[in-house]
Amino acid sequence: MWTFFIALAVLVGGYFIYSRVSEKIFAIDDRQTPAMRNPDGVDITPLPKWKAFLIELLNIAGTGPIFGAISGALFGPIVFVWIVAGCILGGAVHDYFSGMISSRNNGESIVRLSGKYIGKAMEFVMRIFSIVLLVLVTAVFVVSPASLLESLTSGHVFAWIWMAIILAYYLLSAIVPIDKIIGKAYPVFGIILIIMAVAVICGVLFQQDQYPMLEIIYNFRDFSSQNGSLPWWPFMFTTVACGAVSGFHATQSPMIAKCIKSEKEGRQVFYGAMVAEGIIALIWAAAAMAFYHVDGAEGWSQLAVIGGSSKSVQEISSALLGPVGTVLAVIGVVICPITSGDTALRSCRLIVGEWFHLDQKKIKNRLILTLPLFGIIIGISIWNFADFTNFNLLWRWFAWSNQLLAAACLWVSTFYLLKDGLNKYRSLFTAIPATIMTVVVITYIFGEPNISLGRFIPIWVAYLVGGILSALLFLTYLFIMIFKTKNPTKSDNE
Repeated sequence: MWTFFIALAVLVGGYFIYSRVSEKIFAIDDRQTPAMRNPDGVDITPLPKWKAFLIELLNIAGTGPIFGAISGALFGPIVFVWIVAGCILGGAVHDYFSGMISSRNNGESIVRLSGKYIGKAMEFVMRIFSIVLLVLVTAVFVVSPASLLESLTSGHVFAWIWMAIILAYYLLSAIVPIDKIIGKAYPVFGIILIIMAVAVICGVLFQQDQYPMLEIIYNFRDFSSQNGSLPWWPFMFTTVACGAVSGFHATQSPMIAKCIKSEKEGRQVFYGAMVAEGIIALIWAAAAMAFYHVDGAEGWSQLAVIGGSSKSVQEISSALLGPVGTVLAVIGVVICPITSGDTALRSCRLIVGEWFHLDQKKIKNRLILTLPLFGIIIGISIWNFADFTNFNLLWRWFAWSNQLLAAACLWVSTFYLLKDGLNKYRSLFTAIPATIMTVVVITYIFGEPNISLGRFIPIWVAYLVGGILSALLFLTYLFIMIFKTKNPTKSDNE
């Protein structure tokens, strides 16, 4: 129990301390945000700070801080360390900078920002990569809520009907002004998500005699034997993405960057939403460890089979909260993927619109951009639904591509700080987490046993390749910072 409360206190303290450090490093000022300078009534529109926070939370949450954290429980209490440190030092910094840099650039996407601060070649790669990732996210977040809704209705409403309803909602939500559906429904959904998390942790705390939490001081050991023999480095870092560090958020923060009314709101909206997601991940990881550890090896084996899924959520909720709490928790798990799927499609539309320079004030242009994407999403969703093992395949590829995008976003933030005309050494603030995420993703690509490279390469080779390539990248950055970038002189600032 004390491990959880200490982790929670560090997360909350990290928000109040490190978010202000991030704000100082970014150097906010009183310039107008896109929402106040040139609102278009569709995507760029001012929203109250509290509403922007809740929309950002739901945009980034998905099922990640729930399913990912439950799967992360298989690594043992060390997952608490990753959630806390990853969230404060990496994930929240990643979300804050991606949102604030976008706000400084009229709400441009991470794709356009990568071209501006790193180069056109990077912009091209990021454009293709981001579109593919967002299409996959939208498709993945159709089947899981549809299957769960079929279960909730005891099979009376088939999953394919729910899929059709969800897809229709995605299309509508992606093309109407952001304040018409998202701005009205998301605050309600956000409150439900928070209530759900609070209910789950209360269920654990009030039943400590039956479901005791694991303490890190007694269980700081390798749990990989319970997790398919996957070591915590780097696999925990990709398993628990949302709640710690997640590149998907870089596609979502620019959407809300178009809606904040002042740069001073960025700390609460972007950094704050990420810390809130970290707390949700912390809760579900604690609940999963408490619930499955009770049955010893049998419980861990069961969790290894079902992983983070609607089934594990139902099992945990049913035991901790009873029938009413189970319904509440499952509704939250239905809401999370839907509210990330629709904004993923919306973000994809915005990125493609930037590519073809189409004015998206006109609904005709929004339909021209959205309908081809929607057709591809329908095809992937049907393929996924036809064989649910396809979902696991999609999720593995999403895991590494998501963290690759996180590393790329942190490097964009680093080069923004190098080029903004202030002290160049500030760029180390984002360069260090960028390098760590680069090591993680390269090691994962070479070492993951379920994708092509990891089937043939020993894990020690993956460690070696990840370390060498990331070190070379960091040394290149240091060379650029020291020899190619000048700190401003006094006259520059006058």
